[in-house]
Amino acid sequence: MSGIIVTGKPVSRSEEILTPQALELIALLHHQLNPRRLELLAARKVRMRQIEDGTDFDFLTQTKSIRDDKSWKVAPAAPGLDDRRVEITGPTERKMTINALNSGAKVWLADLEDSNTPLWENVINGQINLLDAITRKIDFTNESGKRYSLRPDAELATIVVRPRGFHLPEKHIVVDGEVTSGSFVDFALYMVTSAKLQIARGSGPYFYLAKMESHLEARMWNDAFNLAQDFLEIPRGTIRATMLIETFPAAFEMEEILFELKEHAAGLNAGRWDYLFSVIKNYKKRGTDYVLPDRNSVAMTAPFMRAYTELLVKTCHTRGAHAIGGMAAFIPSADSLVNATAFEKVAADKAREAGDGFDGSWVAHPGMVELCREQFTKVLGDRPNQKEITKSEMTISAKELLNIKATPGSITEVGLRNNISVAIQYLERWLAGTGAVAIFNLMEDAATAEISRSQIWQWIHNNVALDNGQLVTADLVKKYAEEEVAILTKSLNYSAAQAMFIETSVEDNYLEFLTLPAYEAMA
Repeated sequence: MSGIIVTGKPVSRSEEILTPQALELIALLHHQLNPRRLELLAARKVRMRQIEDGTDFDFLTQTKSIRDDKSWKVAPAAPGLDDRRVEITGPTERKMTINALNSGAKVWLADLEDSNTPLWENVINGQINLLDAITRKIDFTNESGKRYSLRPDAELATIVVRPRGFHLPEKHIVVDGEVTSGSFVDFALYMVTSAKLQIARGSGPYFYLAKMESHLEARMWNDAFNLAQDFLEIPRGTIRATMLIETFPAAFEMEEILFELKEHAAGLNAGRWDYLFSVIKNYKKRGTDYVLPDRNSVAMTAPFMRAYTELLVKTCHTRGAHAIGGMAAFIPSADSLVNATAFEKVAADKAREAGDGFDGSWVAHPGMVELCREQFTKVLGDRPNQKEITKSEMTISAKELLNIKATPGSITEVGLRNNISVAIQYLERWLAGTGAVAIFNLMEDAATAEISRSQIWQWIHNNVALDNGQLVTADLVKKYAEEEVAILTKSLNYSAAQAMFIETSVEDNYLEFLTLPAYEAMA
């Protein structure tokens, strides 16, 4: 096709995915929307500099009429998206695809983003695995000969695909000499390959939208949806999207984001880990009032997190959308005592979400599906959701969302070392092509590494001391990094990951996304 070049190396069956029609849609989206995407990314940087200079986030005055108008609603729930009491997340690798669909969860977040590394093979194979899953032709045999396949005649989880965020490029597809957007590539390939197959099976092309920071970005996604639907001669409104409210700026524009995607909107999700990353990133230079304690000690009951989730539920239910809770990242282990403690904590977390009005929540492992379902079923019973709970009397202020200072907890050597070790371990696997990594009985994705290195950067550059009195400095972080790597398995080489971690956690120039240089380091 004129103007579009695919530079990725050959991948088996890629001709089923990189069809002329798919490449044509990628080119269309690029020509129509990429200039605006770049402008919106530039606007993010301007806003971040304003926050660093002392401006605070607030609800937008120019969109107050949208918030005040209580008459508008999002579209009714699409087939397969009315009961979402438990959703499982994971990358689109072949075994995970089968296990997720068989898990008993209502929804599978088929992740092309944070738990998937954008190796070219992963980009293409993820789409092949989705295609094979939809047509029920998928199977997998591991090295020991164990075979995985879809359960015959079972109710499989509804597939909801998460494309990459707007900031990530796809360097292996070039249009008119410009690299394309990873978001639009993932979206276009799935639409052309699988949308009509999903519709024929009584479902539809459904998406989770990641990393948005404003209603203007939601508007661009809505335009992308309409372009694709018109291109494929699919009725407008067939696509449905759940938006992750996982950036601090988006928390102040929840209603506007739903409004912009109104006929395509399914709900909002409380993406708690990326949300913490975004809080740290935006307020990284604003002093100790905006410094969070150890990452693992920041609970959803912290005042600013509580305000965030309360506002999300109220916003969704006022507008007829689903409110989906956060991730339970625990992975069952062989240690029964570890399991007992973790299951108790996860059960309490899911019970809190269900009691707060959420319609469903996330787990990272099939072994946690039933626990999550039990907690939500205690509240929902036979109802598919609890959108009738609108909390109309509740008011959440910008001041409450910004009340970071009130977060309980300490900054400890254990917390600092955990950040260092987890970030380096995750980066080593990410650079090797694995985006979902089991570390210390938790399933970690890119958000973990982003929080860990950003929190360390913030501690260093705000002269924060540990609870033992030791000042967090670049030299201390480098020393601890050497010690933590020495503890890790010698069968892996952590040198590249350690170097990238140090570069992005201690250098004076803060890097907005760790995955950008990591992606450039990939083939």
